[in-house]
Amino acid sequence: MPPGFSLPPQALRGVRVLDFSHVIAGPFATFHLAQMGAEVIKVEKPGGGDVMRRSASGASAFTALNAGKITREIDMGSDEGRAALLAYAREADVLVDNYRPGVLQRHGLGYDDVKVINPRLVYCAISGYGYADPQRTGRGAYDHVIQALTGMTMLAGQEGDPPVKVGFPVVDAATGVIGALAIMAALREREHTGVGSFLDVSMWASALQLMYPFACDAMTLDHDIARVGNKGYSGSPAADTFACRDGWLAIGANTPAHVARLLAVLEIPPAEVAPMLEPEDAEAGARFARARDPKAFRDTLAARLANRSAAELEQRLNDVGVPCAKVRTLREFTREAVETGLLQPVVLGDGEARAVTPGLGWRVLS
Repeated sequence: MPPGFSLPPQALRGVRVLDFSHVIAGPFATFHLAQMGAEVIKVEKPGGGDVMRRSASGASAFTALNAGKITREIDMGSDEGRAALLAYAREADVLVDNYRPGVLQRHGLGYDDVKVINPRLVYCAISGYGYADPQRTGRGAYDHVIQALTGMTMLAGQEGDPPVKVGFPVVDAATGVIGALAIMAALREREHTGVGSFLDVSMWASALQLMYPFACDAMTLDHDIARVGNKGYSGSPAADTFACRDGWLAIGANTPAHVARLLAVLEIPPAEVAPMLEPEDAEAGARFARARDPKAFRDTLAARLANRSAAELEQRLNDVGVPCAKVRTLREFTREAVETGLLQPVVLGDGEARAVTPGLGWRVLS
């Protein structure tokens, strides 16, 4: 283990979670709770269960997201099943509902039903559209559908491209993390008030959280955001991704000082590109770099980078304070992270299946 590495503290020991979740978003929320010590009872339909359990593409993800949970197959449509679930709810601290709004309510397991028998229960409803939009409440949703709905697919790619989704279920993951955060906050609030709460966590709202800077601009300035492809958020003409002889290099030369260091490493005389750049002024150190002719400047950088080594430049540029990274595949990065000690993988399993995971994404150093 790297120095100072430790598993997350068992901060939720003694907390009992009744988990009506499936696929990714809900299970990811309860995964965090389980890994922090909560007892999670995952309720699945008899004979069917979570669709991810039998998915060839999602089997390892299912094992990882649900390891450490107690699975109970219960038919909530039967009188016996409903009685058993109400008994669980009576003793639970948290209930996570990942069905479409209205499903648990129809079975007498909605928030209004269970708060009568357990006023201290934190009830977290995770859905695609939440409970605030009457036109969409009750609809099902998947990650790529929400990416399309929220405009995320019109931020990726270049202008003129068809919609481009993020290449992994980013909204599902964000919704799970936000759900876990909301539950932690509600449990803390319960310590002061003695009563639980009803949490409305939606995928569309989580997508906006991921797009926060752009979403703020779109709402404040009331205009659409231009698609930037692989450019950096700063808009600097030197914050982009360039082809090199051994792959691609993402460069984060955001400020005029970054640009000057980049030019020095690439041995480009400042006078050669001065007509393409905005002149520096007294506030240059407090702003992002800008170009009079962004295309000409980028073309100049691209031509100089095309025959250089991305791996070598990653080291040289970072050494002089210009953030950059050679583009890697996910497999390349995870193998490198393990070899260098950056990542200590966690092996999770249920006795029959196992999965290697990156854990919770944070660690305790002291």
